Amino acid sequence: MKKGRFIGMISGTSRDGADAALVRFESHHAEIEAAVCIPYSAELTRSLDRLIRAGQRPDASLQKQLDIQLADHFSETVRQLLDQTDVNPSEVTAIGSHGQTVWHHPEGPEPESIQLGSPELIAEKTGIVTVGDFRRADIEAGGQGAPLAPLLHLALFRPAATKSPVTRVVLNLGGIANISVLDRAGAVSGYDTGPANCLLDAWIHKSRAERFDKDGAWAAGGTILPVLLQQMLADPYFRQPPPKSTGIEYFNLAWLAQHQPDQYRPGDVQASLAELTAITVAESVRGHTPEDLLVCGGGVHNAWLMSRLENHLQGVPIRSTAEFGLDPDWVEAVLFAWLARERLANRPQATRDITGASGPVLLGVIANPPRSEPALG
Repeated sequence: MKKGRFIGMISGTSRDGADAALVRFESHHAEIEAAVCIPYSAELTRSLDRLIRAGQRPDASLQKQLDIQLADHFSETVRQLLDQTDVNPSEVTAIGSHGQTVWHHPEGPEPESIQLGSPELIAEKTGIVTVGDFRRADIEAGGQGAPLAPLLHLALFRPAATKSPVTRVVLNLGGIANISVLDRAGAVSGYDTGPANCLLDAWIHKSRAERFDKDGAWAAGGTILPVLLQQMLADPYFRQPPPKSTGIEYFNLAWLAQHQPDQYRPGDVQASLAELTAITVAESVRGHTPEDLLVCGGGVHNAWLMSRLENHLQGVPIRSTAEFGLDPDWVEAVLFAWLARERLANRPQATRDITGASGPVLLGVIANPPRSEPALG
């Protein structure tokens, strides 16, 4: 049997369920043995939608309730992943569970980032050591707590060979877009560029009751609105220097409503939102003059968005991380498996040039299961 297995889990800003990957790490390679996405129940989705749409820090009672419900869901996700592979919980070294972000406010007098889905309860239910709460230590060290993906991107995609690029950018197109800037010397920096899919998903859900714009077809059929686009591009976040991070607490339907989208054809608004993502990402990427761009995250499947990126980044080869051995749909799940491994090895992470933390930090809190048998069958 193979040793050294880790499970990475995350639910992103789409709030559609939990992604989990069973991973083994060898040198500068991650092998995904299996992966699943287990959808949330309709009730849990509605609760999270109401919470996120409120754009406010959740109160303590609601946090506690959702913390338990999400931990139950993540534990069930682990069970189904292991059943699929016929792997026993004892064969898994640890789970790295990011949880579900419900509030990200890393600046101001009381900075914090809240992810729900109790690691302690997951450890109890699965019988597997679980590492969670990955952002707190970075924020306590003065950092943004996000993005953390550049750490994994450096480990797996660093341009080390002489024939490889001197500088490479890795782009994650999740709900929020973030970039990692890598060079041969091992330097890494990164930040959130702004919205990727979050506004596209929110607008199509509001307008057409669909969860996402498949292949970007709705946006492709619309016309970009120059006035609306320029109004959105004028948002100060796009001019803010890094380190910086953001989330759907900021870029949401309330943010879009400031620009009065209802005066336009809905499809044209969708086209303009796609262009907003393409332009803000491209401007950030061009600022680092990379020799190539690797893309991961759900946005890689949005053909229209990818074509707009190519239009704004002519001369920069754009490739999926799949060409480098890692399925773009599971990179974030692999990230938290990797961070769990790093935390168990007590390796501090140098996040200063990514998040702005004052020094290297140990990311994650370790939750050990009780000595009794795990609840998983």
